[in-house]
Amino acid sequence: MSLLGRLVMFFTRLGAVRALFTRFRFGRRVAMRFVAGEQLAEAVEVTRRLNAQGFQVSLDHLGEHVTDRDLALRARDDYLECLESIAAEQLDANISIKLTQLGMGFDDHLAAESLMTLAARAADLDLTITIDMEEADHTETTINLYSGVQREHRNLGLALQAYLYRTADDLARIAPLRGHIRLCKGAYDEPDSVAWRHPAEVDASFDQLLDELMRAENLLPAIATHDDDRIILTKRLAESRREPFEFQMLYGIRGRLQEQLRSDGYNVRVYVPYGDSWYPYLTRRLAERPANLWFFLRALVGK
Repeated sequence: MSLLGRLVMFFTRLGAVRALFTRFRFGRRVAMRFVAGEQLAEAVEVTRRLNAQGFQVSLDHLGEHVTDRDLALRARDDYLECLESIAAEQLDANISIKLTQLGMGFDDHLAAESLMTLAARAADLDLTITIDMEEADHTETTINLYSGVQREHRNLGLALQAYLYRTADDLARIAPLRGHIRLCKGAYDEPDSVAWRHPAEVDASFDQLLDELMRAENLLPAIATHDDDRIILTKRLAESRREPFEFQMLYGIRGRLQEQLRSDGYNVRVYVPYGDSWYPYLTRRLAERPANLWFFLRALVGK
């Protein structure tokens, strides 16, 4: 994350700034640049439109760091409803989930049970699930929970963050489980004891992991980047790849690039978040790509 990005994260964590965003209409206006809506029906409509344009979708019901059992179970049920809607509407989509929303870090056993329930229902519906990677403190538990359920249901994928020192070892550890691997740079402000912080170092790590992923067999690389240089490298590596892969990009960011990749014949999956817990997601989008601050400034003046 750049220095400007870290400054954005610092200020957006302040209670007064959070209140400014969440209590007034302009904050929601900014959020809806990157979020499909606050209701599942809105997300379904966005997914239907994206499918019609040739995109696949990954639906994310926003929320994280739940520390109440009832709320964790409600999140599980919300995702079950999302799976049912995908199947009923015959959408070309899967779901992305955060395990802390299911209670990980508060009750890991509960999170494991909920993940198993979601994977079983997704298997019944012939759908897949991607597990988002969260802060580095949760990486080991996330991989353990993923591995246990993936061995049974074989319909999960996992996000890996290139800026963590441990990720190369993690990739080697989970690759035999197959599934799909979403490779991203990482969106949390981690200390230099666990992560590279300079952009050039993160890029170098991403490129090395990308090369390993694109050479791997029997798994689906999902390359999650809006970085032109990383996209160029992916295209070059794809020339010698015989198995499928896909680009993954965020809803509301670099739409023209997404359209160009799709037009060029690449599989593109758009990550579509929805729900009322949009503030943490929004702050990470602003921090990881400070150019997005322009949309905030436009919202301030009502444009």
